[in-house]
Amino acid sequence: MSKVLIVSDSHGLTDELEIIRERHLEEVDLMIHCGDSQLMPTDKYMKGYLTVMGNCDFGAEYPLETTAEVAERKFFITHGHRYSVKSTLMNLKYKADEVNANIICFGHSHILGAEVVDGKLFLNPGSIRLPRERFEKTYVILDLQDDKIHLAVFDLSGHEIKELAREFAL
Repeated sequence: MSKVLIVSDSHGLTDELEIIRERHLEEVDLMIHCGDSQLMPTDKYMKGYLTVMGNCDFGAEYPLETTAEVAERKFFITHGHRYSVKSTLMNLKYKADEVNANIICFGHSHILGAEVVDGKLFLNPGSIRLPRERFEKTYVILDLQDDKIHLAVFDLSGHEIKELAREFAL
């Protein structure tokens, strides 16, 4: 069993990223930041996060997209602005097919959401700075089990929002 923490769109927050990292460091195998940190890769607050470049990350040397493998599942990570994620997941789906990813993590819209399309989990953890469509500033932890994935949503204070928990057969 492996766990992956996913956060996005922190837009300049610093202490919060460090608090989230320290809070979950011992329980997760990977920490992902889906972009728009507005911090440099060398910044101490970004330590430990696998990070991609968002549309507000000017001058940062983050990759536009990357992949990672955890518990025999392949993650594709991007911010989403180059894939028009505010209007469709289709472009992201084509890219996920191309790189053979089962879990696609993105941000950009600041809208928390998770859905399975053609056997792939598309996940946006929302924003820990400026959430849209919800009041809570959110991040997500995926518990990767053999035949399913449990999604837990947390607010900035570390409180699990239990009514948003979901389970996916994947």
